[in-house]
Amino acid sequence: MNPEQKTIVVTGIALQSCLGNLAETWHFLQHGKSGIKILQPFADIPAYPMGLIQDKPLQLPTLTEILLQEALKDAGLVSPLSECGVVIGSSRGCQGLWETIVKEKKVENWLDSLPHYAATTTAHLIGTLGPVLSPMAACATGIWAIAQGLELILQGKCERALVGAIETPITPLTIAGFAQMGALAETGCYPFDQKREGLVLGEGGAILVLETADLAKQRNAQIYGKVLGFGLTCDAYHVSTPAPDLTSGLIAIKDCLFRSQLNISDIDYIHAHGTSTHLNDDREAKIIQTLFNPSVAVSSTKGATGHTLGASGAMGVAFCLMAIKTGVLPRCVGLTDTPYNLNFVKSAIQSYPQAALCFSFGFGGQNGVIAVAKA
Repeated sequence: MNPEQKTIVVTGIALQSCLGNLAETWHFLQHGKSGIKILQPFADIPAYPMGLIQDKPLQLPTLTEILLQEALKDAGLVSPLSECGVVIGSSRGCQGLWETIVKEKKVENWLDSLPHYAATTTAHLIGTLGPVLSPMAACATGIWAIAQGLELILQGKCERALVGAIETPITPLTIAGFAQMGALAETGCYPFDQKREGLVLGEGGAILVLETADLAKQRNAQIYGKVLGFGLTCDAYHVSTPAPDLTSGLIAIKDCLFRSQLNISDIDYIHAHGTSTHLNDDREAKIIQTLFNPSVAVSSTKGATGHTLGASGAMGVAFCLMAIKTGVLPRCVGLTDTPYNLNFVKSAIQSYPQAALCFSFGFGGQNGVIAVAKA
């Protein structure tokens, strides 16, 4: 079968955020509720707004196993899955464990905390002999993971893949690093708002089950939607600051539309990266205004979940698929007064989008865009 003839669908979604699992998070997004709270989990680090899943910061191994079990259950799958591909990334990996190892001066089992932990552990737990990848592309990691899983299936390497990204970034070093950069908010997360202060760190992750439409049909699986194509570029400008011009970001969107065989007019909804930082929101708004009609619906969910770094793109794709499945767009929580002439979703509305884009614009100029549509 030629790659062009394959339709790749999503048959399972697992998601965890500071608002709860997928169903809980989706419910609270419709009601404009934020899971962000001002907390001080570390005595020697000042309090900041953050999004914790539980009462104290999680470690990557715990969240990985929670999401894997949810994904398999939602897709109606049971291990072993010997031919399943795995593409699960993380921008921070097991950094929390590394900091504990350094602090306590205990180095045993350090090999169990390498950056590819989520992918290799998932592969081990499902007993796969298929391809296993662990991308790391800053905040675009989740988009990269889904894109690579899509390519594995299109290339015939496997017929099914578990894809996504997971982050547990609430650690002393992560907080201190972003604070030193002046990137952290002091009161909350307000994407695209006049009063935005900076990003809010949040724990979270999403694992999606991708498979060919033929395989899904054979087992009568539920289908959230289909993944069409992607665009991946890099500004190659600065270690953290996005390029002042829009070129690289625009190319990522145009590449995604080309691969997806979509026109700009086909897009009904954009899940924006929307970090609530001045540079990102300003650049992203200009990118959208440059390409799209002012009527296209736009929202960022980070005002409710916080910025889950590498996992944010995977979570954004999950929200796009939920919008397509339910016909309701997620609210841009935290937005009250915007300087941008865009059609932001400020209340839960019935919309029934047919095609949606998810954006990720990360540190180092990593740009990721992916398109999903109604199956």
